[in-house]
Amino acid sequence: MFSVRRILAAVLLIGGFAGVAHAQPADPQPSGIPISGVLPAFQQWIDSVVPPPAFPNAPATPLVDAGGLSPDLAALRAATLPTPIGDAFVDEWPTRLEDFSAGQLIAWRDVTATAGPALIAPVKQVVQLKYRTTDSHGAASYAIASLALPQGEWTGGGERPVVVHNLPINSLGRDCNPSYTLAHGFSTSTNLAEYLPPTTQLALLRGYAVLIPDHEGPRMAYAEPFVAGHAVLDSIRAVRGSMPNEFGDSRFGIIGYSGGAIATKGAVKLMSDYAPELADVVVGAAMGGVPADYELLSRSMNANLASGVFMAATFAIGRERPEILAHMNNLAQWIALVMKDTCMNSYGLPGILQLPMDIAANFPDSLHSALAQDIYRVTRMDGMKSPVPLYIYNGGQEFWIPSAGARNLYDEQCALGVPAVYRTVLGEHIIAAFTGFPESLEWLGERLGGVPAPNEC
Repeated sequence: MFSVRRILAAVLLIGGFAGVAHAQPADPQPSGIPISGVLPAFQQWIDSVVPPPAFPNAPATPLVDAGGLSPDLAALRAATLPTPIGDAFVDEWPTRLEDFSAGQLIAWRDVTATAGPALIAPVKQVVQLKYRTTDSHGAASYAIASLALPQGEWTGGGERPVVVHNLPINSLGRDCNPSYTLAHGFSTSTNLAEYLPPTTQLALLRGYAVLIPDHEGPRMAYAEPFVAGHAVLDSIRAVRGSMPNEFGDSRFGIIGYSGGAIATKGAVKLMSDYAPELADVVVGAAMGGVPADYELLSRSMNANLASGVFMAATFAIGRERPEILAHMNNLAQWIALVMKDTCMNSYGLPGILQLPMDIAANFPDSLHSALAQDIYRVTRMDGMKSPVPLYIYNGGQEFWIPSAGARNLYDEQCALGVPAVYRTVLGEHIIAAFTGFPESLEWLGERLGGVPAPNEC
């Protein structure tokens, strides 16, 4: 078994370097492998030659939450959840969590000593908040958010505004979260997206407080919009509830790109039902490079250099929706064990091999299955209206995350009566992060300043 894991780890490491490449696929809907022909037999062959991992019984913990799962599936889920990082503030599930209200503060700590240098911007104080939130199925969970306070007094009108910056965490391990760098300093897990584009730093220099949620939750459910949306909304509640004198009357604005846009979309679509009191507090939300529709991504990111990212996101959603994990074949289960704590640049196995999703499944045509259609529907969050104005942008030369998803989101929200702006900016996904963020930050700044939102619907 150990040799199998070593071989997989080596192949995954090689694939990780390829997974960050950005060459445009020649065909966004690959047809080189006949799914109805070769793949089912190949899937059967994989499970015949790759032995299944041996999992211990699932522990009875809230993190695992094995209610309704078969013993085997509960054991698989438990074994592939993120490993504790040795930081009790992050790792420990709070006792009697169900007695807390959503957004209620559980604990806090001051991390200014390490966070100040890590932010590379002048700050007066950085505190981390641990608060109650809600998982994708409505059960009590918790999240961590970091609040950075700039130096100097706020000289603008009203209370100091707060920018809620949803970073593209896009990772599977807990030490990949922005809170880890702020609490422990720079490490090999530090995400370059925490600095480029310098959204946090520019916001601090403008005198805004910046709130940075670890929006993937304790299970690190990358790309799951309900977990992320709840965590973002409850981070705002935690700040307002625990610091009413400083931020009880502040305007909050939300911004996020790529994986951070998933969290931003989740927050605005859930706000009316989950946190309606925040509709008068949040003045707007800006999002770019929006992975708004996973059905589109199943065509643009499958069987090409983006396959690793797409498979990692699918696996991470499965941490909250174990019906996905139930359909991983033996090879995929081994890979999940090897990769379960990796950060965003290290899960590119199919990147170099350009393998289709079915290589990891135990049934054919997985991306067109009833299970896939249900996941597409749930995560798209159709018909849920944002109660706050929106600014949406996408790269005009995007090929991994097609602009059609962002444009459809814009059209949907316009039809629902939401004041919105849409911009096509220069570049594919990486370049568009830089070309699109200046105007998005300026748009958000105007909302934080009390300027009414334009409506270009």
